[in-house]
Amino acid sequence: MKKVSNAYEELKPFLERAQAFSTARILFEWDNETLAPRAAEPNTTKVVGTLSGEYFSVITDEKVKELVRRCRQEKESLGEVESAVVRELAEEIERLECIPPEEYREFAELTAGSTGIWARAKENNDFESFAPVLKKIVEYSRKFASYRAKEGQRLYDVMLSDYEKGFDIETLDRFFGTLKERLVPFLKKLTESGVEIDDSFLTGDYKEEDQEAVGRFFAEYVGFDFDRGVMAVSAHPFTTNLHNKDVRITTSYNNRVDDSLFSVIHESGHGIYEMGIPDELTQTLVGQGASMGMHESQSRFFENIIGRNEAFWIPVYDRLQKQFPGELGDVSAEQFVKAINKVQPSLIRTQADELTYSLHVMIRYEIEKMLIEEGLKVEKLPEIWADKYEEYLGVRPRNVSEGVLQDIHWSQGSFGYFPSYALGSAFGAQLYYFMKGKMDFEGLLKKGDIKTIREFLRENIHRYGKLETSRQILKRVTGEDFDPGYYTDYLTEKYGKLYGIKAE
Repeated sequence: MKKVSNAYEELKPFLERAQAFSTARILFEWDNETLAPRAAEPNTTKVVGTLSGEYFSVITDEKVKELVRRCRQEKESLGEVESAVVRELAEEIERLECIPPEEYREFAELTAGSTGIWARAKENNDFESFAPVLKKIVEYSRKFASYRAKEGQRLYDVMLSDYEKGFDIETLDRFFGTLKERLVPFLKKLTESGVEIDDSFLTGDYKEEDQEAVGRFFAEYVGFDFDRGVMAVSAHPFTTNLHNKDVRITTSYNNRVDDSLFSVIHESGHGIYEMGIPDELTQTLVGQGASMGMHESQSRFFENIIGRNEAFWIPVYDRLQKQFPGELGDVSAEQFVKAINKVQPSLIRTQADELTYSLHVMIRYEIEKMLIEEGLKVEKLPEIWADKYEEYLGVRPRNVSEGVLQDIHWSQGSFGYFPSYALGSAFGAQLYYFMKGKMDFEGLLKKGDIKTIREFLRENIHRYGKLETSRQILKRVTGEDFDPGYYTDYLTEKYGKLYGIKAE
């Protein structure tokens, strides 16, 4: 019988306490974004600040540091999960202990309140009201990264490592360089092909209650369990979780039906990942997705590789028509699938077609590098943003709400997150090609058998939580390291077929 580490047993109460503070903070943040009245915001930010401070105190407690050292000495008596928890805790200690406690709490309060300021600024098309708080967030983020940076390490690399280990500026520059080299000329060829796709019927009098009904149907259809999850409305769709039996997704509604529909399927992908975390991992430091890139691989896999696949709609398109007989009753499944895959350079990332999506991400990546590495002034952001959209996508925002204010991430201090979206899309494509060699992927979709596909993902990815990194998962599942060629092949093959053109 294997001896249990005494140090790890002593560590458990500290881990449980830290987890409780973290869970409470997440719950308040969720409430702030969804149901809480606007007047509650100042008081809620104080609560979030207090909870963050308590979490910080537990993680950086000298007793905890000592127990981590002892656990490492007793590593032979640790199981796989315990070893991974100790590893993650050691990294969390290293991330936090160099930050003064009062600054950590101030930043938590700042970002708790800034999301509301951002939402109102977006609603009122008013960048000037958000700029001062964004400037503070950038300053804090750079300062915290400077505390953590090892000798010679760039500040933005520190931030990137929080979301995707093993992907630094040098690696991402090569990745986005590959996308730019292959996708930009392909996009130009496609837009100049003269092929017209009608998507006018996607915009209309789509009542919110009907959109909610089909959203719930498709969330359940792909595997989101409403006994363990809920769906609400927020300014920017997102997913959060308290544990594997309490996963929360949001969406938003407008007069374009595919926006809310695919945001629900996207967030369901995130939620299914979290629901697939096993009980022995949930509510521990390894009880969540491997990385934000791997998380985005799952959400975008469900949204695009499954949800925008023609085969997906064969068994369920009539459900959509029944909900919207006036808008879609005379629209064939073939017309609908072409419309939801129409390529059209646009301004809004969350509404972007699958082909141009990663160009939206590339713009944000380049701007974040300028903010963090080159000292770009916050006041210059609207102009820089508009210039880059014009350069890469040939469109220019008419206002800041459809420009620099469209995303919530910077108000949360999430610098380094955006590349995860493009990496996730690329991870998903690599998994898709591998899975097609193991199963009749499109055949399963035609039969309405999402379960076989979902179970493959759960068995090979979800159940591992953070026991492995994204690259380790890809290597174990596909037998190959990360290869962005699968992503560019996927996009050029799919859209070449749709538009009847060949990639170079």
